Amino acid sequence: WDDPAFGIKWPIKKLVISDKDKSYNDFSAINNKNSVDTNMDNTLMSNALSTLGKDEKWRTKIIDLCKDIEQELDLPINHSVREEVTGPIIDALHKDVGTLKKVLKSGIVFEFKYRSKIARDFVMSQEVKPDHVWEPQTTKLLLHLATNAKHVVIGGAYFGDQTILVAKKLVQGGGICHAFEPNKEQFVMLQRNAINNRLSNIVFNCIGLWENDKTTLRLTDEGDDSAASSDAVVQKSSQLDDSTFPSISLNTYGTQHNIDRIDLIMLDIEGGELPALKGAHKYLSKPSDNAPNIVFEIHRSYTDWSNGLENTNIVKFLSSFGYHVFAIRDFHSNFPMSDQPIELIPPERTYLEGPPHGFNMLAVKNLEIIKNDFFRICYDVSPKLLLHKDPSLHHPITGLTIKNKKGNHKE
Repeated sequence: WDDPAFGIKWPIKKLVISDKDKSYNDFSAINNKNSVDTNMDNTLMSNALSTLGKDEKWRTKIIDLCKDIEQELDLPINHSVREEVTGPIIDALHKDVGTLKKVLKSGIVFEFKYRSKIARDFVMSQEVKPDHVWEPQTTKLLLHLATNAKHVVIGGAYFGDQTILVAKKLVQGGGICHAFEPNKEQFVMLQRNAINNRLSNIVFNCIGLWENDKTTLRLTDEGDDSAASSDAVVQKSSQLDDSTFPSISLNTYGTQHNIDRIDLIMLDIEGGELPALKGAHKYLSKPSDNAPNIVFEIHRSYTDWSNGLENTNIVKFLSSFGYHVFAIRDFHSNFPMSDQPIELIPPERTYLEGPPHGFNMLAVKNLEIIKNDFFRICYDVSPKLLLHKDPSLHHPITGLTIKNKKGNHKE
C-alpha cells in the first residue's frame, strides 16, 4: 500500500459523514439487514418480551426455559441467578399480562396480579403445583398454629397468599379468619380467591390495624405493592384521597365482633406491626393458655436492631407480656421445604449482618409449643435463607438438596 503507483497519501484523513447522509437508509444500522445493533435499547428488549408474554403458550415456554437456566447456571457466590438473570426476563415478560391463575398441590386456586416479587416467585415455582405461595416455612408454621383455632387475625392479607390457606385449615374446626388488607385492588383479589375456593369463613376488612381507632393511614407508593407501608396522615381534607384509609385497634375490633380470645395473629404490614400489637394489649395480657401466638415481620428499614434483636422495641414490648420471641428461618420466595423442620433462632443469637432486610418472627408464651420435632432451635445463623449466599449462614442446618432437570442433586 505504500507503493507510489497507488497514489495513496498517508495518513488517510478520517472519513466524515454528514448528518444528511446519515439519515439515508443505507447508513442506518437499524435498517441495514446485514448489521447488528450491539447497543440495543433495553426498552426494545423489554417490549419484545412483553409481546411474547401476552401469549400464554410462549410465556410458558420462556418461564420453563428460565427455570432450566436456574438449575444449570452457576454464578459466583453472592450472585443470584434469579435476581440478576432470570428475574428481569420474567418481569418484562409479564409487563402487560392481566390476571394470572395458579393451582396449589392441595387444589386451592389463586388468581393474582403480577405486582410483586411474591407474584414473580410464585410464577417461577420449582414445582408445577407447589404447596404454598410465598415463604414456605412461615406458611407451614401458620397452618400448624391454626390447628383447632377459632379466631385468627391476619394483617396484610394481600391477595390471600397465606390467608386462603389458613382459612381452608380453619374450616375443619369451624374457625374464622379475620383478614385486613387496605390495598383496594388486592382486597378485591382476596375476595375473589375466597369465592373461587368456596370459603365463607373469612371476615374481610379493607382497613388498617393500628394502636387506636382515630388514625387515618396512607399506603406509600411502592413499585412492589406487597412492600407498601402505612403512614399516618393529618386529617385535613386536602390530605384525604383514595389512597387513605381508616384504622382500628384489635381491642376495638374484638369487642365489636364479640371475640373473647384470639388464637393466632399474623402481621406483615411493613413497619406497622408494633402499633398494631399495642392496639391488641387486651389479648396479649391474657395468660399463656388464652393468649394469642404471634407471627410478625420485622425489617431493618423500620426497626433499629443495631443494639441486638433482643433490644428492639417490638421484642421488648412482647417480652413485657411474657412472650418468648424467635426469628424464623425462611426463604422470602417460593421454595419446596416440606421435608424440613421449622428452624428458630433466639434473638440474641441471630446473625443480622448484611444490607437492610426483613424476616418473620414467632412469639409464644407457652414454650411447650415448640418443644417437638416440628421445630429446631439454631444459633448464630441468619434467618434469611438464600441459595446464593454462604451456606453456613444462609442454608438450613442440615443443608439443601436441589434437584435439577437431569435428575442430579446439588447443594
